[in-house]
Amino acid sequence: MNEYKKIFVIVLDSLGIGAMPDSPRFGDEGVDTFGHILEKMKTLDIPNLRKLGMLNLHTAGAMEPVPDPSGRYLRLGEASNGKDTMTGHWEMMGIKTEKPFKTFTDTGFPPELIEELEKRCGKRVIGNKSASGTKIIEELGEEEINTGAMIVYTSADSVLQICGNEETFDLENLYRCCEIAREITMKDEWRVGRVIARPYVGKKKGEFKRTSNRHDYALKPTGATALNALKDAGLDVIGVGKIHDIFCGEGITETHHSNSSVHGMEQTIELCKKDFRGLCFVNLVDFDALWGHRRDVEGYAKEIEKFDKNLGILLDELREDDLLMLTADHGNDPTYTGTDHTREYVPLIAYSRKMEGGGALENEDTFAVIGASVAENFGVNMPEGTIGHSILKKLV
Repeated sequence: MNEYKKIFVIVLDSLGIGAMPDSPRFGDEGVDTFGHILEKMKTLDIPNLRKLGMLNLHTAGAMEPVPDPSGRYLRLGEASNGKDTMTGHWEMMGIKTEKPFKTFTDTGFPPELIEELEKRCGKRVIGNKSASGTKIIEELGEEEINTGAMIVYTSADSVLQICGNEETFDLENLYRCCEIAREITMKDEWRVGRVIARPYVGKKKGEFKRTSNRHDYALKPTGATALNALKDAGLDVIGVGKIHDIFCGEGITETHHSNSSVHGMEQTIELCKKDFRGLCFVNLVDFDALWGHRRDVEGYAKEIEKFDKNLGILLDELREDDLLMLTADHGNDPTYTGTDHTREYVPLIAYSRKMEGGGALENEDTFAVIGASVAENFGVNMPEGTIGHSILKKLV
């Protein structure tokens, strides 16, 4: 169809909009990330999201929908068996995950895994429990610096994370140890979705601060995705934020590391000004990493407001043949118990200057309509074995 020259898919990481029917199976009854934030805060300064129809799709608190939204909006269910970042993003691009990744939240990693990691890295492991990254650095950072040990921890996600002080555990060595951990955790019984390097600076408690040199070592997608199909067809596939890490670079032609979600939006605005043909795929992680997991409602709300300001700038930059799609990869209700992601529906809000008015579209039962729609726009066939169908005709 080639309706659009450039498509921007922006993932507001964890901005779910209510529990799916199967959410109790995931321990997530009654969750609603966006709705519960609105209920707690009563109102948010989000004129651009309102204009596009976010509150027509899902509202709570004192906020009202707008009478004539300019975007088209619908609710997406997740077909895959999971509620993590990789599962959500992979499904957007056509992969249905049946076997969830391993988590070690309750027990820490098995002794056999830790023993092999210590032997191959040449460092003693401390920590080995589920923890907040900032808290475990405060707890064990001085010991790591003084003894040369390395902090290994997990979370409610399927991750193995290694902290390293940039001044005493240099970045290259930290990355080397993470590469070893990635290799070790390829075993089925230890198969985590991501190994993450978590560097920090500071010399003592109260001074420690994580840096932007984080690096994710994700599993490669289990098959070809819409990204591979677009790249193979000679189109631009630009990743912003964690996209390169989530897909292990598969199908990506250009990548931009972001220091924050605000920075990610600034990068996207600059990319919007450039001349390319294809997809710009953006992940804005701070909603999830800084606020959702920490159960910080006010921080999450302020992050949404910061996003909305840059969204306004991006909307002004969009050209006639650009399409914007806003979505999420799972929920992370900051009012819920624990620190885990939550199994939720996600929004899909689409906008283009071409559209003749906005309004509600029929809900879909998979995130994969996103990748399928992008592929159809550029006349590209989705790879064999992928899921999803295009809704492009509804977005023009």
